[in-house]
Amino acid sequence: MDYQQVALTAPEVEPLLTGLRQEYETRYGAGAGDSVLDVEPQEFEAPTGAFVVLMDGDRTVAGGGLRRIDDETVEIKRMWTNPDYRRQGHALRLLRELAGLAEQLGYATVRLETGHAQPEALALYRGLGFTEIDSYGPYEHAAAFEFGVDAVTTTPRHSRH
Repeated sequence: MDYQQVALTAPEVEPLLTGLRQEYETRYGAGAGDSVLDVEPQEFEAPTGAFVVLMDGDRTVAGGGLRRIDDETVEIKRMWTNPDYRRQGHALRLLRELAGLAEQLGYATVRLETGHAQPEALALYRGLGFTEIDSYGPYEHAAAFEFGVDAVTTTPRHSRH
């Protein structure tokens, strides 16, 4: 299995987006999955963004994207792991991959949001020592985290905020 950089509109991403929509609908209720479409595909494209998928043959295992916030900060969005591949370390490896890409793109800080109904994600970020910050996006009651791009490959460093 290895990571591939792809466009958000690539066929390999479709299972990820479909799974993410279904998961949001299950966890947050009807209509919640519509938020998967709240960012334009080109926001995940070079030179300011990226989208990666982890493939097992022709199956999408995991994936996520980077979207520019400002010259120093990028946001991780659409991070998802196929339920058949969960609890195998793929989310941590994906975070490392995305942090490495953020560094290559010249960003110093990475932000992400997750919802209260995603305890696995909350536990992952808190367990890694990421700094919890005030929610910055459009989602009420979201938990937001910020970390330096080297946080996932070494020891998390606290935000400058």
